[in-house]
Amino acid sequence: MGENTYLSVLSFVLLLYTLLIKANEQMAVRILCIKTDTRYKNPYIAIDSLEWVNERINVKGITERTKLYDWIKDADGEAYIIDQHGNKSSLIPAVCPDGNKYVKTVYDESEQDQLLALPESA
Repeated sequence: MGENTYLSVLSFVLLLYTLLIKANEQMAVRILCIKTDTRYKNPYIAIDSLEWVNERINVKGITERTKLYDWIKDADGEAYIIDQHGNKSSLIPAVCPDGNKYVKTVYDESEQDQLLALPESA
């Protein structure tokens, strides 16, 4: 093999390696608003779905609360909100005593959860 062929193969391998690393990066989504069902007393369980955007690739979507929980918990997904002051808070998975899955931004309710302060989606 000539030196040029070797460099071409090496360049291709490095490019392929870079693309594989990028493909394996976990997608992060920013939660924009929530849709709630007022029949539930628990405000976390009342969240029916969450509207999000992947700011890196500018794709929007809506996901059910339990599916977002599963994605964060089981697939190492990342979801976050940005509050009115520009602070970023990651969503964490949680389960109610009765077994309902939900997401939140605080570990305990000693402070206000910014997720619940998001606007209601249309």
